[in-house]
Amino acid sequence: MRITLLIVLGMFLYSNQTQAQYASTKVKSKHQIYTDSLKQVEYNYLFPILGQGAYTKGFDIPYPAGLMANYMLMDQSLVFDNLQLGIESDNIDIPLTDIEFVEFGKNTNRSYSINVRPDLWILPFLNVYGIFGYGESHTEVNIVAPLEFKSVVDQSFNTVGVGVLGAGGIGPVWFSVDANWTWNQPELLDKPVRTNVLGIHMGHTFVFKNKPESNIALWAGGMSIQMNSDTQGQIKLVDALPAEVWENRDAFVSEYNEWYDALSIQKKILVDASPIPDIVDKIDSADGETIIKYGMDKQVKERWNGLIGVQYQYNKHWMLRSEAGLIGDRKSFLLSLNYRFLL
Repeated sequence: MRITLLIVLGMFLYSNQTQAQYASTKVKSKHQIYTDSLKQVEYNYLFPILGQGAYTKGFDIPYPAGLMANYMLMDQSLVFDNLQLGIESDNIDIPLTDIEFVEFGKNTNRSYSINVRPDLWILPFLNVYGIFGYGESHTEVNIVAPLEFKSVVDQSFNTVGVGVLGAGGIGPVWFSVDANWTWNQPELLDKPVRTNVLGIHMGHTFVFKNKPESNIALWAGGMSIQMNSDTQGQIKLVDALPAEVWENRDAFVSEYNEWYDALSIQKKILVDASPIPDIVDKIDSADGETIIKYGMDKQVKERWNGLIGVQYQYNKHWMLRSEAGLIGDRKSFLLSLNYRFLL
């Protein structure tokens, strides 16, 4: 009984990784000839398992295998904590050291990525997929103490990942839960950054009366993003600081010295034990080739944001989809083209 219920719920799913398009009872009545013809189909393909049962009940399931091309643009705020710094040059080698007196302001990250997602419907209500992609990232880190300045880091990254999607429907409404795990390797970090994404969607599909294989799906939902917080890497000092710091390095060093002179003896001891004085000396001597090692805990400012989306299905082979994140700190835009085939 439980398996039968899952199958019936799963029959409502018809799209790719984030939406469904099985005909509801109301739509089915408008296409009785089409749905009756499905009941006569002999499903001789391996996937999805239980595909014959779906057709026997008159549900039009998607072709089981697919290849999706995605373009993703995202803009969000980041929170940094537990900063560590180190320095490496010809005459200095200081390992990562805790820095407790640096304060961050608003930090932002804008990135775009292009990826491909091969997928397979294992069951009519269960899809698995892989993710392979490339992207570029622009991060702005604002320091507000002890000195105010902004560091801008541009870098590329490669992505690999896996995901799973489950879906079903109740009457004319379908729903899906999509979870994936990706490992992003930026060029300036020592280890990949693992990101966990959870998407929840609910929507409705409008089937064209005269062309049952074509439809438009609309949905709303939410997306959660969580990163592993430990980040370590290294960068040349010339790339870590904005051009205005180098152009006005005398004023920068003078401002640092004024700040240092105003500290208590206890705080001066704390600063002297860190790599900060050596970094300031390198700035003063215009030595931008010095390597700065860094480590920190990094996380997105807001875990959840709201989504709205639309998909046009031309036929059972081709679908075009767009989704936007508009509610919350995170803003995103997704454009996808999906091709499906029998397997």
